[in-house]
Amino acid sequence: MTESARTTGIHQLLSVINRRILVIDDNEAIHADFRKVLGSTPLAGEDKLDMLESELLGSNTATAAPRFELDSAFQGEAGVQQAAAAVREGHPYALAFVDMRMPPGWDGLKTIEQLWKVDPDIQVVICSAHSDYEWKQVTERLNHPDKLLVLRKPFEPIEVQQCASALCQKWHNERLIRNQVASLEKIVVARTMGLQAANQQLRHMATHDSLTGLSNRTLLEDRLKQAMAHALRNDQRFAVLVCDLDRFKLVNDSMGHHAGDLFLQEVARRLTSIVRDGDTLARQGGDEFVFVLSPPASEADAEAICRRALEVLSQPMRIDGMDIHISASFGIAVYPRDGERVDTLLANADAAMYCAKQRGNCLQQFSADLGGTAQYRLRLENDLHQALKAGQFELHYQPKVDTATGAVRSAEALLRWRHPERGLVPPGEFIPVAEETGQIAAIGTWVLQQACLQAKAWRDQGLPSLRIGVNISAVQFHQPGLVDNVRAALDDAGLDPRHLEIELTESCVMSNPEESIAVLEALSRMGVLISVDDFGTGYSSMSYLRRFPIDKLKIDKTFVAEMDTRQDDASIVQAIVSLAHGLRLKVVAEGVETEAQLAALKALGCDQYQGFHCSPALPPAEFEQLIRRHAANGSPKLHALDATSSKLAALRFG
Repeated sequence: MTESARTTGIHQLLSVINRRILVIDDNEAIHADFRKVLGSTPLAGEDKLDMLESELLGSNTATAAPRFELDSAFQGEAGVQQAAAAVREGHPYALAFVDMRMPPGWDGLKTIEQLWKVDPDIQVVICSAHSDYEWKQVTERLNHPDKLLVLRKPFEPIEVQQCASALCQKWHNERLIRNQVASLEKIVVARTMGLQAANQQLRHMATHDSLTGLSNRTLLEDRLKQAMAHALRNDQRFAVLVCDLDRFKLVNDSMGHHAGDLFLQEVARRLTSIVRDGDTLARQGGDEFVFVLSPPASEADAEAICRRALEVLSQPMRIDGMDIHISASFGIAVYPRDGERVDTLLANADAAMYCAKQRGNCLQQFSADLGGTAQYRLRLENDLHQALKAGQFELHYQPKVDTATGAVRSAEALLRWRHPERGLVPPGEFIPVAEETGQIAAIGTWVLQQACLQAKAWRDQGLPSLRIGVNISAVQFHQPGLVDNVRAALDDAGLDPRHLEIELTESCVMSNPEESIAVLEALSRMGVLISVDDFGTGYSSMSYLRRFPIDKLKIDKTFVAEMDTRQDDASIVQAIVSLAHGLRLKVVAEGVETEAQLAALKALGCDQYQGFHCSPALPPAEFEQLIRRHAANGSPKLHALDATSSKLAALRFG
């Protein structure tokens, strides 16, 4: 509906005003006076008297004021009955003129009390020549001064006309406002339900695999933690069963991704059919599935599930007109014998599965000699203790690129461990160990300091202004002193806070929302930008999300990877972009590797991206060359390009 049409509709509603008035007075002459003043149909015989009066006076005494529909009652009880009947008929009175003295029946105050019981909306004018009650007594007894006026007898016609017109209009306006409020409430309820449905959908998307509908790794880890807590409390065991499809890559490569997707969906459907009540089946990624057998559960239970899984998978699958035969390898790990942490238990079940695959077995239970997993982890932990002192850590920088212009606005500092024997150790291997052993705090402080020093060094060397993003782990974020550490790193480097961006995972800030708000507000007041990393994989509450002083959302790379080919992933990215822009936040997409992904992000209005499509993370010298090439090509400087500033930066000197 257009604004003009809406305005016209309101004017039409306002023009249809209820002018129905009830006069309650024991004096018939008063009723005649009201009819004469308000232009209603006269009582029997009144019209003849009016004609004689007109002839005698030589003029027409009829008023030109709006005509009102008047009804008469000569006692209070009768008036209340008429008002109640009018409400039942759906044509209530807008106004009642009530006399204060009406012997032998009710007086005016009791009449008004009873009137408001049957019709709370009716406007009332008290008509009296006597002061039986003080105004304070009247309002205390009736308790509705906003619907009450007093008119002293004898009254002037203009007073009656003004009261009638104004109070009928007031009654009508109140009715119109109530209707509008009710309509708005319905709209708010409908939109709230829509937002709740969208939120539930986002939650489901964040915890379930979009292809198969099974639990994803996020929900798997949550279910494992619950199972561990239950088993520990009741001194029980439970088993984890990892299933990997054999030669799935051959199917995917030879028949295409569409056939591969259909294949995985059929596998998920068959495995779901054998899941016991209370157990969890998740897709961990690719062609790997995980069963969590709720406690109590033993190796025998896991073996039984494995046999049933092999049975349902033994039947050929018909995909695109071709029968495909499938086999699978299974690995079992038992809590707490084979691991007391989620990652350890999964890693050991995974190691058992790979052993089964290598040996040609269908099923393998974990043991310490399978692949030296425990020994490798212990050596890794010991080496990690020395890595910081030995200067084995280094930072690489991956550019963040403006999606629309291609300009490099900022970069993310990424930690690398150059082991003297193993070379570059993948962060996915050593970061979890650092978090579990408590070393992540010291490592995180070093990363923060080095990133600030490097940003200042580049600025002093004349490079275009860049904002450097630094990842803060959940352990580091929830330790006291984070704000002081950030301030110290900025002061030591002499770096303006607006050139630093703190990146936190969604699950990190949501683990203790109230505490997170306090820390984030302190950082934002300093002028540091706040980004929520891996958005869409955690459990964000919309009510908290709008309270957090965050500036950017980073879309997790798992949603970007196939958004140009999977409608579900594209819908998730679109929902996150719309949500962020609705909250006046910038959006950064991670893991962009192809031109098709970039084109899709441009179409959805994503602000920035990072990934191999532009550049991998580079050592400082190579990154500096990249930035200088961009500067030589005319890339605008930060202050002319990225006006993003922390939400509470304006308050930092307040």
